[in-house]
Amino acid sequence: MREPRDGANNKPSKAAAAAAASPPQSFPLILDVDDFKGDFSFDALFGNLVNELLPTFKLEESESDGGDALPNGHLRVPSTDGSKYSQGIVSPLFPEVEKLLSLFKDSCKELLELRKQIDGRLYNLKKDVSVQDSKHRKTLAELEKGVDGLFDSFARLDSRISSVGQTAAKIGDHLQSADAQRETASQTIELIKYLMEFNSSPGDLMELSPLFSDDSRVADAASIAQKLRSFAEEDIGRHGIPVPSAMGNATASRGLEVAVANLQDYCNELENRLLSRFDAASQKRELTTMAECAKILSQFNRGTSAMQHYVATRPMFIDVEIMNADTKLVLGDQAAQASPSNVARGLSSLYKEITDTVRKEAATITAVFPSPSEVMSILVQRVLEQRITALLDKLLEKPSLVNLPSVEEGGLLLYLRMLAVAYEKTQELARDLQAVGCGDLDVEGLTESLFSSHKDEYPEYEQASLRQLYKVKMEELRAESQQISDASGSIGRSKGASVVSSQQQISVTVVTEFVRWNEEAISRCNLFASQPATLATHVKAVFTCLLDQVSQYIADGLERARDSLTEAANLRERFVLGTSVTRRVAAAAASAAEAAAAAGESSFRSFMIAVQRSGSSVAIIQQYFANSISRLLLPVDGAHAAACEEMATAMSSAEAAAYKGLQQCIETVMAEVERLLSAEQKATDYRSPDDGMAPDHRATSACTRVVAYLSRVLESAFTALEGLNKQAFLTELGNRLHKVLLNHWQKYTFNPR
Repeated sequence: MREPRDGANNKPSKAAAAAAASPPQSFPLILDVDDFKGDFSFDALFGNLVNELLPTFKLEESESDGGDALPNGHLRVPSTDGSKYSQGIVSPLFPEVEKLLSLFKDSCKELLELRKQIDGRLYNLKKDVSVQDSKHRKTLAELEKGVDGLFDSFARLDSRISSVGQTAAKIGDHLQSADAQRETASQTIELIKYLMEFNSSPGDLMELSPLFSDDSRVADAASIAQKLRSFAEEDIGRHGIPVPSAMGNATASRGLEVAVANLQDYCNELENRLLSRFDAASQKRELTTMAECAKILSQFNRGTSAMQHYVATRPMFIDVEIMNADTKLVLGDQAAQASPSNVARGLSSLYKEITDTVRKEAATITAVFPSPSEVMSILVQRVLEQRITALLDKLLEKPSLVNLPSVEEGGLLLYLRMLAVAYEKTQELARDLQAVGCGDLDVEGLTESLFSSHKDEYPEYEQASLRQLYKVKMEELRAESQQISDASGSIGRSKGASVVSSQQQISVTVVTEFVRWNEEAISRCNLFASQPATLATHVKAVFTCLLDQVSQYIADGLERARDSLTEAANLRERFVLGTSVTRRVAAAAASAAEAAAAAGESSFRSFMIAVQRSGSSVAIIQQYFANSISRLLLPVDGAHAAACEEMATAMSSAEAAAYKGLQQCIETVMAEVERLLSAEQKATDYRSPDDGMAPDHRATSACTRVVAYLSRVLESAFTALEGLNKQAFLTELGNRLHKVLLNHWQKYTFNPR
């Protein structure tokens, strides 16, 4: 076939070529299978078949004069005359139709033939593939058998290699063991020779081999001497004490005992020589020589003597001036006047200096000793047990709980503050030394042991300190009150009592100071107690002290305020007169009654102020408990509930005093109302006018004075009381007032005289 004119990539087929070469009447068509290979296109194939015929049609179409084509394939010829209509169809549109039909029929036949050929080929290919597949499967089965046999061979080979390897390893072990035994036997023979040298006369070390006197071979001599000592001591321990019936063992033991004694003398002499050489090198800072000596000395008791000797010769342990400088740096020139802040700064400086010194020593120890961690452990332990302990003994002198130090000297509080500062700073030193390195030493436990004697009795000292502070504070308040009382002079008994009462009022500032003391004590409890149970026990004891102090202080303040009320009541009763007195005496008595009433009113206000400040103080304690104490007690079962119960019990005495005082306040108000009504009320105030005039509803003088008095005293009550307390007080007061007014009304209504 020819290539299509539209540029298709199909090659010209043989059928197209044959069609082109044949005469126009017939189109022998020959298709080839190759025409359908590659990028097959039906459009291209069809085009190659018909393109040889269609160009004639296209040329005729272009030459026509635009006639219309009919649907049946014929051409309509244009006509200007209707009579010529019958002449419109002249010739067929595709004259090559017959040729194309013939071409298509031949192509179909060729395609069927090609299909048969392809089917035959496919059948043959299937047969060939089936044969090849059978051969391939057979080959694979044979290969699998061969591979299985190969794996079996490899397994047998591996087993053989393993067996040979194990045999070789056993042989190697036997050879190594035999070599070790040979080496041990050789060394034993050599050691026996050396042991015989030491088995001479006791104390005779002159006939020893040059090895034991050559300074260049001192390391070998030390090693051999230690081996000989171990062997001889083991033999003596194995045979025990010699008995007469075993002469051989007795003789051997006696000989080894002589050798052991001589070896001990030699080892002591060698160790002393090495220590002397070590000291000389240490003074010259010859680290290489020091390291050599330390390595050799490590064979004597694992080098313990060398380690301890090195640590003991450090200047900070033997120089008295350094120890005195420590005390001066911390306590200053006058130790008696040292303050906790100055001691804290001094300890920080001293402990930093000690840490720097230990860090420098650590560098030397690491370069010299084979086991630097063990040396650091000894060094840090010596620092804490000697240098720090000596300082703490001078800094912390435990006072007696029987004869307490005076407050002028700082009291117990100074000791506790010093203890807290020393403990905190020493803990920081322990952490710094731990960071520098201290081997397996329990630095934390050792540091705790330094303060064990102080911490064992710490709770007792804390409570005694709080009691001492409270006692001093109360004495101070009484002294101030006495000074003010003395300065006021003799201004009248009732007025003087009022002045004293006002100066001894409950102060919220004082209660706040109690809480501040307690907060400081709680902070020390947190510092000293590491376990939650211990902390809760200490906190509960300290908080109980606060409850006792506040309860006592409030109760005393309320009792003083009650005393003023009692004294005012006594003054009122003292000036109650009978009916048969002179006018002058009555006037004097009335004046004294007014003074007693003023004292009562002043006492009422003072007591209300005391109640108000008591409530504020209790609120401060409750807030302090919720914010600072409660969370410390919660980890221990029952501690929180017990503390709440103690707080309620402690405040019960203050509540009882407040209740009694409020009852006295009501009595004071009632007495004054009675006095005012008795003095000012008239019988005519309760009677209607006889002249028929309208009654006068203006307040009487007695009513005006009673209302003014109640307004004054109740103003302070409204301020001091709140909640249910205010409601109960006003209810009780109202009931009493109602009874008094009713009695007066009945008195003047039914007994007008």
